[in-house]
Amino acid sequence: MMEEKHVVTSFLEYDHKILILRRSQAVGTYQGKWAGVSGYIEEGNTPFEQSLEEIREETGLSRLDVELIKEGEVLEVVDEDLGRKWIVHPYRFRVKDPSRVRIDWEHKKAKWILPQDIVKYSTVPKLKEAWQRVENEN
Repeated sequence: MMEEKHVVTSFLEYDHKILILRRSQAVGTYQGKWAGVSGYIEEGNTPFEQSLEEIREETGLSRLDVELIKEGEVLEVVDEDLGRKWIVHPYRFRVKDPSRVRIDWEHKKAKWILPQDIVKYSTVPKLKEAWQRVENEN
């Protein structure tokens, strides 16, 4: 039986670019891969609350620094190697002031890229598909 884990992935956007973060060696999975702002949904939190908490922890941005644009449809990502099924809850937020972003220990690099350039990076599984769930604003 495959273990299921619910996670959030938030895409932060500014001036038509999105923020991707390179995972450090200190994290449990996908070290060195590029990702959005992501994390496990902790018990008692809604996916939305968790997304805001991860944004605060990983970028230093508060609820007032970001504006929700879209909550995407849930995406299932099966990782056979880990024997895990990720249930990804994707979000898209607009950042008011990108100069306020401060990454934490979970990442070693941050980069603002055009969304169509996601494919040029070595990312966590199905990052492009997660983005596609929040790509259109309606």
